[in-house]
Amino acid sequence: MTIQRYAVNQYPIQTLLTWINSNEIAIPEIQRPFVWSAAKVRDLIDSLYAGYPIGYLIAWRNPAIKLKDGTSSEGKRILIDGQQRVTALMAAILGKRVIDKNYRQVKITIAFHPQQKKFEVSNPAIAKDKAWIADISAILAPNVQMLEVVSDYCSKNEGTNQNTIFSAIELLRGIVNNHIGLIELNSDLDIETVTEIFIRINSQGAVLSQADFAMSKIAANETYGGDKLRKCIDYFCHLAVAPEFYQPLADHDTEFASTDYFQKMAWLKNENDDLYDPSYTDMLRVAFTSEFQRGRLEDLVALLSGRNFQTREYEEVIAEDSFKRLELGLFTFMNETNFKRFVMILRSAGFVESSMIRSQNAINFAYIVYLVLRADKMDAAAVESHVRRWFVMSVLTGRYSASPESAFDYDIKRIKEFGFARYQEDVEQAELSPAFWETGLPQQMNTSVASSPYFKVFLAAQVKANDRGFLSRDITVHDLVVHRGDVHHLFPRNLLKAHGLTRGRYNQIANYAMMQSEVNIAVKDREPAIYFSELAEQCRDGKIRYGAITDPEELKANLAMHCIPENMAGKTVADYDDFLQERRRLMALKIRDYFEKL
Repeated sequence: MTIQRYAVNQYPIQTLLTWINSNEIAIPEIQRPFVWSAAKVRDLIDSLYAGYPIGYLIAWRNPAIKLKDGTSSEGKRILIDGQQRVTALMAAILGKRVIDKNYRQVKITIAFHPQQKKFEVSNPAIAKDKAWIADISAILAPNVQMLEVVSDYCSKNEGTNQNTIFSAIELLRGIVNNHIGLIELNSDLDIETVTEIFIRINSQGAVLSQADFAMSKIAANETYGGDKLRKCIDYFCHLAVAPEFYQPLADHDTEFASTDYFQKMAWLKNENDDLYDPSYTDMLRVAFTSEFQRGRLEDLVALLSGRNFQTREYEEVIAEDSFKRLELGLFTFMNETNFKRFVMILRSAGFVESSMIRSQNAINFAYIVYLVLRADKMDAAAVESHVRRWFVMSVLTGRYSASPESAFDYDIKRIKEFGFARYQEDVEQAELSPAFWETGLPQQMNTSVASSPYFKVFLAAQVKANDRGFLSRDITVHDLVVHRGDVHHLFPRNLLKAHGLTRGRYNQIANYAMMQSEVNIAVKDREPAIYFSELAEQCRDGKIRYGAITDPEELKANLAMHCIPENMAGKTVADYDDFLQERRRLMALKIRDYFEKL
């Protein structure tokens, strides 16, 4: 027997808009920036006028919840797909304001030309043109007197036929009676099933994430301040990227600006560090996992719905407590001291530029570790060391690259069970064994991807050691990374290409070094046997050919900083593969030494 997981019904647009106005259907995205252009809103209205279908909306009903007095309350519907279409309809038909990318309330006005039966985005020229009805929302208002509207229009436009104009405007007013499909998903479905259904019936194939569902649940619950929590998350993430948005937000959302949430994020107005700019998904993951000791956002959705994991029922007291705990987790995440100290720890590990961090989930869990250890009142120096080591271990092993939610859940529960220090020791012994450093890591460094996490960690090791750029006396790797210096080839690219090597061969990360452009220009396409021999002469006669080093010991130290194998003065293209193998081994040793000192 087939299980019916959802119901499909057709409703007049007017009915849906009435439900939304009465809050029978919650639109979580209504407080987020409207991403459609005004022209797209116009096209939607034009499609309705022509009688074309505009797709299905998808709603997910909240489960019935047991109230504190023992009675049950039916859950409201949450719109999880179709928010942009519904917002567009509310803007054009009801004249509602929408929020633009700067979180300002703006009006999107659609004009109608009854004679040409044409729609356009209203503008000052159209507003002055008597042939246009400048704002269709005025015509679509329920108390409009049609005869009066038609008579007034025809008096301003001589030669028009009243019956023709009446028919055109009446057809416009009838668009609110057009039907739109609503797919209602059962309240007892889990997130995985909802996601699968969503993908199967969404014609565009867009994918909603677990965080999207969680944000929907948060925003739909105004009883426990979910609407403000939603704004808190959105605004913090926006401010982290664009601090200049602070004053416009304070001016345009005065109600939210007076809340504790806004005060807790006010420090961002003067913050320009972009090393960690969290998305709403990142913020949710960190706040939830650190506060609830769970890693699956599906569990957050269940808890916010009031789920009792023992009885499998839904209880108001659990929903209320979950919202309070989530609020606490968000406050802890946003805390200026916590956030800045965590970023400082990342920088102290040599990760001084955002392009060096390729795994957002690795940085997220590192912040979780920081918050958990801070809550345990661990010594500050120990916290810094633990966080640095966990972050670098995560990056090197790709710990959160696949199935991050499962990995988050597994790790946070083991940390809770064994304590962090013991668990970290167990993980390091398992993941970073001597075989990893001596064989595994060098093998994994056999890649041509410049954004490879192994190369980024190698650069971090150089930054941490305050290494100089290749053949540089004063310019550090730190300077080159921060100021977007160049990564160049030790065996010149054009030299290798001329010998028939493919991109995947000549772009090996073991052939890369951070160096100043003028050094690279001086090297040109010379074989190492040539320019390294000339470097030796440079140290003997003091005549500068490459870089600025003229002391043999200083040159030797510089080459060691970059893990350059010995006897480069004798290496030709025929030695390239041996060079790569040896340099990978030396780079792995440098990374190991760096890690053990974190």
